[in-house]
Amino acid sequence: MAPGPSIQPLQLRDVSLVSSGRILLDRVNLILNSDVRTVVLGPNGAGKSLLLRLCHGLMAPSSGQIEWLGPGAKDARVRQAMVFQRPVLLRRSVLANIDYALAIRRLPHAQRAARAKAALELTGLIPLARRQATVLSGGEQQRVALARAWALDPEVLFLDEPTANLDPAAKRAVEDAIDGIASAGTKIVMTTHDLGQARRLADEIVFLHHGRVLEQKPATEFFSGPESEDARAFLGGDLLW
Repeated sequence: MAPGPSIQPLQLRDVSLVSSGRILLDRVNLILNSDVRTVVLGPNGAGKSLLLRLCHGLMAPSSGQIEWLGPGAKDARVRQAMVFQRPVLLRRSVLANIDYALAIRRLPHAQRAARAKAALELTGLIPLARRQATVLSGGEQQRVALARAWALDPEVLFLDEPTANLDPAAKRAVEDAIDGIASAGTKIVMTTHDLGQARRLADEIVFLHHGRVLEQKPATEFFSGPESEDARAFLGGDLLW
């Protein structure tokens, strides 16, 4: 697929989300640029998943603005993808799951076959291509979801806790797939509560607590010396409420 003009960066200006009188996200200001892998960290209930859903356009903010600023912004809806913590797969083969997504985009058969093969190779799924996707292990299913999303050639890929509840081997395989996708040129924005994973994958950390962004800085700087007391407590293993 031709890449086209970039949709990035993504800017959030004073974005808040309120539900039943409760403030879930509070005046979030962020600029997410294309040249770094962004990992959103924070304790459970911080608003990480909600932030990703807003960025991807699945939800609308109660106030504030979310805007793609690149010259290709008008195509932002089809130039981004999201993979959830629990992927939804079709009851068909791994290859057919990927091909179906490409068929919806109306790609010719030859292009679909080439793109699907590349996605399977990138995520280490060639040996499982003919297996039914819904009977695979949790880690394998997550890699199918990653392959299907990447096959659509997104410029930005949002990942919501992509390795939650996976064993170490499965987690490593998913991380390798994410690393391959990022190395192929896709901007990654992902949430995690796993500090080790954030250290391995992040170029940039966004630290969220009680719906507020307390820090946004390069990962090396964040882990060597966070500025906020809550971030220091989080890195120290304290329970934040």
